[in-house]
Parts: sequence; C-alpha cells; structure tokens
Amino acid sequence: MNFAFSVLAKILKLGYQPDTIMLTMLMKGLCLSDNVNKALQFHDIVIAHGYRLNVVSYGTLINGLCKIKQTRAAIKLFRKIEWKVIKPNVVMYNVIIDSLCKYKLVNEALDLHSEMVVRGISPDIFTYNSLMYGFCFVGRLKEATDLLSDMVMKNIDPDVYTFNTLVDAFFKDGRVKEAKSLLAVMIKAAVKPDVVTYNSLMDGYCLVNEVSKGKHVFSTMPQMGVTPDVHSYSIIIKGLCELKMVDEAMNLLKEMHRKSMIPNTVTYNSLIDGLCKSGRISNAWKLLDEMHDRGQPADVITYTSLFDALCKNKQLDEATALLKKIEDQGIQPDVYTYSILIQGLCNNGRLESAKEVFRHFFIKGYHPNVWLCNAMIKGLCKEHLFDEALALKTKMDDSGCTPDAITFHILISALFENNEKKKSHRLLREMIARGL
Repeated sequence: MNFAFSVLAKILKLGYQPDTIMLTMLMKGLCLSDNVNKALQFHDIVIAHGYRLNVVSYGTLINGLCKIKQTRAAIKLFRKIEWKVIKPNVVMYNVIIDSLCKYKLVNEALDLHSEMVVRGISPDIFTYNSLMYGFCFVGRLKEATDLLSDMVMKNIDPDVYTFNTLVDAFFKDGRVKEAKSLLAVMIKAAVKPDVVTYNSLMDGYCLVNEVSKGKHVFSTMPQMGVTPDVHSYSIIIKGLCELKMVDEAMNLLKEMHRKSMIPNTVTYNSLIDGLCKSGRISNAWKLLDEMHDRGQPADVITYTSLFDALCKNKQLDEATALLKKIEDQGIQPDVYTYSILIQGLCNNGRLESAKEVFRHFFIKGYHPNVWLCNAMIKGLCKEHLFDEALALKTKMDDSGCTPDAITFHILISALFENNEKKKSHRLLREMIARGL
C-alpha cells in the first residue's frame, strides 16, 4: 500500500488527476490489508478535495466495514450516500443484509429487503440465501421455507447453498422427515448435492442417534461422485464414539492417515473423549501426543475429556497437575473443567484440595456457574460443613449465580439427614417460594 500511495503522489506531482477507478482501488487495497478505518479517512479526504466516487467505491467501503463486523457503521455510511448522484445496487444491499443475518438481526435485514423492492431493485439469489441463512440461524424455519417458495415464484433458481442451508437447519432441529423432503426437492430441481449436503445429512442422522444411517450415507458418497472431507470423517467418528464404538472410529482415523488427510482438532477431540469414556486413558494420552506431533492444537475440550477420565479413575493428583500444566500453556480452562475437578476431589474426600481449586478459580477472575457451586456445596455437606455450604449458597445469590433446584435438594437432604430439621424446613419453604 505504501508503494501504491507513492504512485498516487507521483501522479499528482506530474499534474494528473486520479479518476474514480484509481481512488476506489486504493480504498479496496486498504480494506484488503485490514486498514478499513484508513480507507474511510481516505474517503473523507477524497470527498473534501471534490473528487466523485461511485457505487463500486461505496460498495467497497461497506463490504470492508461488514467484514470487520462493523455493520452499524456500514449502515450509517449507506444512509449518508447521496442517492440522487449514486444509485444503490443489489450488491450493496446484499452485503449489509448478509452481515445483519450473520448477527441474527433478521428483522432489520428484512426491512432492507423491503426497501430494495420499493426502490425497484430486484433481490437475487444472494439476497435470498442470506435471508434464508438468517431465518435458519434464529430457528424461524417456516419463514425460511417460505422464502424458497418465493424464489421459485420469481423464477430465481435455488442453488446448492440454498438447499444446504435449509437441509442443515431442519436436521439440526431434529426434523428428519422435512429435511429428507427438501433433499427430494433439491434432486428434482436438478441441483447436485455436494459434500456439504452429505455432511448435513450424516450430522442429522447422528444427532437423532441413527448413526448406522449416517454410516450408510458416508459409504455411498464416493458412488455419488462426492469425496468425503475431514468434516465428513469427523461427523461419523463423533457419532461412533458417542455410541462407544471407539475401535471402529479409530479405524476411520487410520483410513484418514492412509489417504494423507489431516484430522483436525474436532476429530481428535471426539476420539479422545470416546477413549476416555471407555476407560482407555493411556490410548487417549497417545492420541494427544499424536495431535501435538501433527501440529493440531489441543483445546479446553480436549483436556476436559482427560480431566473427567482422570477424576473418575481417582487419579486426582494427575488431574490437578494437568490443570496447572494447561494454564502454563496459556489454555484457559472453562467452568466445566473446574467443576469436574472440584467434584472429583470432593467425591474422594479431598475437600481441602477442592477448596484450594475453588479459591484459585476466583483468583483467576472467572465467574462461577450454578454447577460449579453445587459441586462445592455437595463437598462441604459431605464433610458436615453446613454453615460453609449455606454461606456459599448466600454468596451465589449475591453474585448473580442463582441457586437452582439441585442446590436446594443437596442442602435440604444433607441437613435433614443430620437432624438439622429447622434449617431444612426453612430452605424447603424458600425453595417453594422461588417456584423451584
């Protein structure tokens, strides 16, 4: 960009005037090099010097703003354009509609769509695809399918992206029958399914525990001229692991290696979780080493599976050491990770260690959730430290982490079993008053 602006300086020095195409190109270059704010500043300078910009210039700036998640600023710029001089086009509207839909602002996107129509600008396939994605994103599937009908009425041919968006949304919502009907419509419309379509189909079957059907889709993909990708393998591997069919899942990993496919973090996480839940912790550690060797970064999900397995296997010192190790690596454990460790320590009579981890959690500046507090309350009750348990319940209310029915159940049961009937009855009345 420095060289590009040097050329502009040379042009001006020679007494030539830059044209709109040249100025637009410079703004586009700034946007592509992640300097959208500088592009806007350059726009202001250009306008101040009396140069004219066109619809492509403003489309470039609006697109740049949307790409850096500044949709509000994009709309503000859009509203500042002199429409008497520059006529908006479908591309400009599409960019903003797409960005709004990605942030679930579907109603605002619909308003822009209506504005387009009023201005005499016809929505195209990209407009409909963006709106359809937005509707699916917020779970408004009826309106998404209505858009498909609207497209057909206006002679806009749906493409593979249109159908993929709808099929994926219906499967994720557990509506297998409707998803399969959409696939039939897709094939009837002569739109060829691609790897994304098949992945959605497999994912949908796995979500409703029909992994065998997912496997069938996976095995027939090559016959349909579609090559499974890493995501395809990850979906089936996850489905198999959830059914504890870990050996079959491991065979698929070996198949990926044979095909020189690089498994991603999701693939490894599914396998590590499956191995851990099957009690094969040593195999899970080996897979973690393989992840590192292949340059795939382990994340908090990877380690949470290992924490869970170590705690269930009563390897609590190893679990505590692992917490320190991942924090030293810059991986931030989540509340779920801490909850598993605290519950494991409490269940095995190591309350002081659990309290230390609980304190460490707050020192790190994390905010507890009800599950974490419940684990600690249960541990305190187990050691008959009822006053501390009740004090923690009060702290939950004060910190905005509202106790739930499980919190009250733990406390009431423990107090009642230890003849603290007045306290247990008081808590029971409070629980009823809260509607739990």
